[in-house]
Formats: sequence, C-alpha cells, structure tokens
Amino acid sequence: MCGLVGYKAEGFSPETGRGYLHDMTDAISHRGPDAEGHWCQEGIGMGHRRLSIVGLEDGQQPMGLEDLVLVFNGEIFNFVELRAELEARGRRFRTGSDTEVILHLYAEHGTGAIERLNGDFAFALWDGARRRLVLARDRAGVRPLFYAQRAEGLFFASEIKALLAVPGIEAALDPFALDEIFTLWAPLAPRSGFKDIFELPPGHFMVVGGEVARLERYWDFEFPDMSEGYDTRNEVALAEEVLAVLDDATRIRMRADVPVGAYLSGGLDSAITAALARRHTPQQLSTFSVGFESAEHDETAFQAVMAEALGTGHAAISCSNDDIARVFPEVIAHTERPIVRTAPAPLYLLSGLVQDRGIKVVLTGEGADEVFAGYDLFKEDKVRRFAARQPGSTRRPLLFKRLYPYLPGLQNQSADYLTAFFGVTPELLSDPLASHRPRFRSTAAAKVFFSGDLRAQLQGYDAAAALAETLPARFARWHPQHQAQYLESRYLLPGYILASQGDRMAMAHGVEGRFPFLDHRVMALASLLPPRMTLKGLVEKHILRRATAHLLPPSIGSRTKQPYRAPDSQAFATSKKRDYVNELLAPAAVAETGLFNPQAVAKLVAKAGETGVEGFRDNTAYVGILSTQIWHRKFSAGRTSAAVAAE
Repeated sequence: MCGLVGYKAEGFSPETGRGYLHDMTDAISHRGPDAEGHWCQEGIGMGHRRLSIVGLEDGQQPMGLEDLVLVFNGEIFNFVELRAELEARGRRFRTGSDTEVILHLYAEHGTGAIERLNGDFAFALWDGARRRLVLARDRAGVRPLFYAQRAEGLFFASEIKALLAVPGIEAALDPFALDEIFTLWAPLAPRSGFKDIFELPPGHFMVVGGEVARLERYWDFEFPDMSEGYDTRNEVALAEEVLAVLDDATRIRMRADVPVGAYLSGGLDSAITAALARRHTPQQLSTFSVGFESAEHDETAFQAVMAEALGTGHAAISCSNDDIARVFPEVIAHTERPIVRTAPAPLYLLSGLVQDRGIKVVLTGEGADEVFAGYDLFKEDKVRRFAARQPGSTRRPLLFKRLYPYLPGLQNQSADYLTAFFGVTPELLSDPLASHRPRFRSTAAAKVFFSGDLRAQLQGYDAAAALAETLPARFARWHPQHQAQYLESRYLLPGYILASQGDRMAMAHGVEGRFPFLDHRVMALASLLPPRMTLKGLVEKHILRRATAHLLPPSIGSRTKQPYRAPDSQAFATSKKRDYVNELLAPAAVAETGLFNPQAVAKLVAKAGETGVEGFRDNTAYVGILSTQIWHRKFSAGRTSAAVAAE
C-alpha cells in the first residue's frame, strides 16, 4: 500500500518535473512513511511514497523494466502464481515484489495484463516504446486514483491533495457533486467533488498517448438474466464452494512480509474474515475493535465473544461523542469531500490504534453485505415489492417493523404511515431505482437547506436520474434483488464505503485494509447464486451463514445484521462540543460560504440544542452541512494550492 503521483506534460524538463513530484509526494506522505522515490524524463514523471509490506528490501518504486516504468498503490494477491507462470515462460525476476510482476505481465500482455490481476490496486505505467501512459484501478474500487488536465498536460495522484500541490489546479467545489452527495452519499465517478478534478472509475483503465486519452472498462458487476444462468446446484454444494473460494481469498490476502491483523466489528462478516485469517497465520492473530459510549451503537460484547473464541490478541478503543467531534475536521481533510454521516470518524480512530500497535495490514469484512445481500435495504425492497402487489393491505406494511427493531420510533407507526414512508406503490415495480428510492428521498430531503445561489447553479439537476442514466442495458433483465445489489456495489461501495470509511481512514495512519469478500472470484460466484440462497425469506446472507456456521460461536453466526452506525448530530451537540462547530455553523460563516441558507441552518442548530436532532433527514443535513463547511475551510478555492497541500 502506498501513494503515487505523476504527470504527462510534454513541455516539462526533468528538472521542472522533479520539483513538482516532490511537492506532490510530500502532500501524501501519510500514505507511505517508509520510503520516497521519483523518476523523470522529458515530458513524463512519476513519484511514490511507500508503505513497505511485500518485498521489504527490494520493492522500491518507481520500478523499471526495459522501456517500462511503474508506480503502484496496493497489492497483487496472486503475484506468487503469476510469477511462477511468467518464470515458466522465461521471464527473470530481480526482486521479490508484486510490483515487478505487473511489469513483466504487461510486457507479455499489454493492457490485457490488468484482467489477470487479483488485487486491490491503482497504478500508473509509462510505456516508453509506445510513448503512452496507462492508468488503472482495481475492479471494486478499493484504491483511489484521481487526475486533472492542465494546459501543460495530465497530472494524476492517489489523493486530490497531491494534485492541489500543482500550481494552477484549484480546489473549487463541484456543485453537482455536492448534490450527488446529498442524494446518493457520494459523487458519481468520474466526478470527484472538485471541479475539473476527476476520479478514474473502478474497473477501468485509461491510456494516454499524444493528445488522445482513451477510457476503457475492463470489468463490471454482472448478474444472470432472470430467465436463465443461476447456479442450480443444491445448497450443500454451493455452501461448500462459497467457503472454499472465500477461504482461498483470505489465504492469499495474508501474504505479506509483515504481520497481518483483522478488524472485529461484532458482526458476522468481520467474524468470518478473522476466523479464516486465523487458519492461515502461524502466530497469534491481532484483532482490533471500536466500541461506543452510546449503548445504541455499541457492539463490544459481541466483539469480546469472537476475540475469545479465536484466542486473538485483541485491542479496542471506546469512542465517545467528544472523540468524534474532536477528529471530525481531520476526517474531512482525508475524505477530501463532504459526507452525510459521522461513521468514518471512529474508523479513523481505530486505524490510529492499529498504527500504535505496529500493525500495517488488517483484514476487514467490507463487501460481504453487497456480495451476499446483507443490508436491511435488500430486505426492505423485498417487503416493499410484496406489499405493492396488494397496495390496499393493512397487514403487509407491518412487516417493515420486523426489519428495524433497533429503530424504536418506527415500531409505533401505523400501516398507513409505513406505506407512505416506504413508498409502497404499484409504480415502484417498474422503477429501476426502486430499491434505493427511500434512501435517496430521505437523504435528498436535507437539500431544503441549500441556498438560492446553489439551487440556481444546479438548475434542477436530478442526481438520481443521472445515476439511472449510467445503468447498463442488461440491468433491466436482472432479478430485483440483483438490481439492488448492483446499485449498492457499483456506486455506494466504492464511492463511500471503500473511500470515506475505508482507504482514507486507514491510510491516514499508514494502515492497509484488505477485503476478502471483494476478491473477484467471490463476487463472481455470489452473483450466480439464486436470490433465495442469499436472502432466504428475511434472513440475510443465508448461504454464507450456512457455509461458515462451524467457524463461529452460535451467538455470532445467527446474529441478525446490525448496521455499523455512529452518533451523528449528537456527537457535536454536547457540553464539550468543539468551538469550530459553533463557528462554522454560525449564520455569518454559512452566508460567507454561500452553499446553504443561513436562517434555515440556524433553525437546525437551535433544534439540535444540547442533545442533537432526531430523524434521518435532520441528522443527514446537520452532518452534511457541517462537513461541507469544514471542507470549504480546508479546500477553499480562495486559498493557495500550496497552503492546502501543506496542512
């Protein structure tokens, strides 16, 4: 895991380029505290900050092979097998790193090499013979890669703050990206949140040669048509294969020249990951957890059960509301975009604990809910469709109460309220975004706080409609559950979960997260399962539970999904709240930023008082507005790029 930067600018001499590279790598030194390297030729340059995990002694970057030069962020987990294959073809290696495998594989297969890689990666490769630059990103979008075009050429980096170290690249908010965040929770790639700075979408590569840049998708989430294509083997056989593929995905993610730990959230997914990791480590496995002062959010008891069952060396932190408020500005500095929930903050604190314990790599359970249909959203959509077939029923909507036992306010609502709130109408059956409409609608309700100026800039822009326009034609032929899984996996997973909660929070402290459930072999197998195998009735991740029941204590293996959440507005509305909150949400500060209505925000702040606001909309609005105000202060276009990057 590392950070990369670079440029393709025909007019740049090596001397000029080297200065740019130093400034860019300095801006992301947290991603690679172990080493730094730069390479320049006329018109092309690349830089690297290294977090040493594989090939400790000989994996320095940029790395060259004949006319090829590479900077690489992430890991190639099947590099051992690829190397053996390449050696059998006569290739000779001089290092033990996975970086060199990419170079040899590209020399053999060109851009076709990317599809052979099983890993979490972003890389930039200069092909000197063809005078072209290749930028690539992994399938699921675990590792980030951004780029910006200037008159001189193309600049790229693992994080936007490195691009902002380049004179002339300004930190201006993209209003359409903000609208997408306040609807979809994340910008739609290639939007990044900044005007004129773009994100290479997951599963894509870009080839830049001369004046031409070609963007190409090499992978996407796929599901069979409803009429055919499901794996029809019996449940026992399918469970055995799920376990075998997931176990191997975990095994190869234990490959490292440093110790590998694991997160334990208290839920099923991290428990499975840790149990499988324990199989493949000769020493005691280190595990890490975060708990909460708030009983509503705390899962400490379940974390302790799993740590004891596995006999791990366990370390935990307890996260208070004041802790969230204290680190929230640092969190936004690393997410590099506004967010509508505080959930990344405890993970930022957790990665700090991991760093303090001397661990550089942790396995986590992210991806399981998308791949094996674990979220309440999938159950909710199933109930909504069931109820919509008889919209006059007063009994069917009551099933929603079974989905959210941890939301006491929902338990007291009538069938009519539930029908209206969840949008149970016959029309939803033909809506391609049906599964996500309640979330989008509830989040977008916070846009009532947008200023008149911002509304004028947006000109009626509809973020959900923009998302719908990106859906592939084959989407309409999929089962509704698979449609919901695609929406969650293709957009929210890379845009928010793996970015704001994943890579950025871990790498802020030089920690690499690895995700066995996002091995493309696991994703491919799960996509072929009949929906009833993953969501059986209202039991989520059924086949995964069956496959792994023998690995887990019954209290963990049978536990209903508890979504990871953190206190939102409550974290800031306490007697110890930070001065910056009052300052940034004051009417004058809100008016100066110009993105929100100062009077409306003032009412929201007053409503929050000393206990926080109730309800999803107001909490989303509070956190979204505060994080945007923090973002504006950190990344305002009125400040110099050098000042932004230096902080």
